[in-house]
Amino acid sequence: MTTAVLGPPAPRRPRDWRGALHWVAVHSLGLALALMFALPIVFVLLTAVMSDGQAFTKDLWPREWHWGNFAEVFERAPLLEYLGNSLLYSLLATAGMLLSSIPAAYALAVLRWRGRNVAFLLVVGAMMLPPQVVAVPLYDTWSSLGLTGSLWPLIVPYFLFDAFSVFLLRQFFLTIPRSYVDAARVDGCSEFQALVRVVVPMARPGIAATALFCFLYTWNDYFGPLLYTSEVPDQWTLSLALASFKGMHHVQWNLAMAVTLLIMLPAIVLFAFAQRSFVRGITFTGVKG
Repeated sequence: MTTAVLGPPAPRRPRDWRGALHWVAVHSLGLALALMFALPIVFVLLTAVMSDGQAFTKDLWPREWHWGNFAEVFERAPLLEYLGNSLLYSLLATAGMLLSSIPAAYALAVLRWRGRNVAFLLVVGAMMLPPQVVAVPLYDTWSSLGLTGSLWPLIVPYFLFDAFSVFLLRQFFLTIPRSYVDAARVDGCSEFQALVRVVVPMARPGIAATALFCFLYTWNDYFGPLLYTSEVPDQWTLSLALASFKGMHHVQWNLAMAVTLLIMLPAIVLFAFAQRSFVRGITFTGVKG
């Protein structure tokens, strides 16, 4: 039996260090941006697992890891019920947005009709209008219909019109060559068939990006639920529950950060699965004006 004689470890070649430094220098801007966006999430996670007393201090690292904070927030508030309300609001609003905005964007991008430019300017103007400006007349309208205290005043408008989504989809539809639509018309397709069979399949990345924008906006929406459902706790969404959670429990920051992390988690998972379509849609959107 022979024994192998191990010599001293070979020194690392200077070339490896130079390559690593070169890689860091080339990606320095991306690394700085990634660090800037990741640090708040790390801070939320670390605070969420601190004790109640340590969460009020300047400590950045937990002395003890209190993973039970995540279970405690479910005991303090009916978060599963709020989660169902948030999902109902976000999913139905996104579906309504797609049903109403895709035909409107097609009409503005593909069809030729008198007043199209004026209609587009109205869409841009509506997109710049702050929601607080029309809050009072809209609340009076929904109140006269007896629908305040529910999620319907938040969901129904997306089935009628959403200026930002119409603008975004129109910009993407403009990148589709007009010859494809003309060929579909020559083959006997109606405008609806050309939209469904030609434009929508070619615009999937843009539609996915617009749907993701709408979902994230409604998921994080605080003003709308506060305006229409603040007096009916059964209809609260997670964003509204988070704000009230702080007040109810005297701002226990460790529990508040735990709820914040639970609210962020579905949006992060959704973006992780849809990031390729999202980035591709944003890349192509806005090529033509």
